[in-house]
Amino acid sequence: MAKFQDIIGQEQIRGHLQTALKTRRISHAYIINGDRNAGKEFIAKIFSMALQCEKGGEEPCQECHSCKQALSGNHPDIIRLVHEKPNTIGVEDIRTQINQDIGIKPYQGPYKVYLINEGEKMTVQAQNALLKTLEEPPEYGVILILTSSVETLLPTILSRCVVLNMRPVLDQQVKKYLMETLQIPDYKAEVCTAFARGNIGRAKLLASSEEFENVREEAVTLLKYINEMEISEIVTAIKKITEYQFDVTDYLDILSIWYRDILMFKAMNDANHLIFKQEIQYIKKVADRSSYEGIEQVLNALEKAKSRLAANVSFDLTMELLLLTIKENS
Repeated sequence: MAKFQDIIGQEQIRGHLQTALKTRRISHAYIINGDRNAGKEFIAKIFSMALQCEKGGEEPCQECHSCKQALSGNHPDIIRLVHEKPNTIGVEDIRTQINQDIGIKPYQGPYKVYLINEGEKMTVQAQNALLKTLEEPPEYGVILILTSSVETLLPTILSRCVVLNMRPVLDQQVKKYLMETLQIPDYKAEVCTAFARGNIGRAKLLASSEEFENVREEAVTLLKYINEMEISEIVTAIKKITEYQFDVTDYLDILSIWYRDILMFKAMNDANHLIFKQEIQYIKKVADRSSYEGIEQVLNALEKAKSRLAANVSFDLTMELLLLTIKENS
């Protein structure tokens, strides 16, 4: 099923698109801007279905021939732009798949909807080519540009589109969705929600990722026993991270959340608000023996490590410096 009510936490975007459908005042171009995995494709899919739905309501009916085609990804008037180069949408992609195609009237629906995913990958030449279509679009043409970096789009493109910015979803909404819809247990839902930082798609990915579960367990084991470990053992543990197909900044986030829990427990002496509440005996132990300054030092070192890695500083050196700071303050 794909309905507007299934879009979680993006009330403003949902309201705007449903009002457009209700009044039939459809813009010829929309930009949906939001983080990777935030659900841009899902919103675009529902809006495209609703535009083509034979019942013409504010929700796609899911039952008509058009909706069934859209659900299966086979609607002739919902066109997804494809590009051969993985990191670039070139001028030829726009010319052949949009500019030269949009002049042909829809095969069966009232609209021809073009979906440009990863719009930030359009070269300047590709954007300028698209601009020609945006300046004089046919009545039936609707272009949806999905991007995680709206600032990469030319001002002339932005000025001709309705820009819809996705907002982070509230933690309680993310957790409720994981527990009620995906049947994720409370503790795991709490951890995935903390990592997702308001990104519902990311929360779903983490909840279903066995690798995330393994990395989290290894990180927690390291943090629990780092005080008793030799530097060589710590370095070995860190090297193990690179064996996973896992973003190292996500690993650093696990460490950050652990130390935020320690800071919170030290300040409030209450386990209810902790993410790693199942590890309370270890959290309490570290909180008791650490100073506020020491915990702050670790949290600052974690942020510094993220910046160093983003600047391509040596992974081994960055992690050794970070772990020495953690060991000194644990």
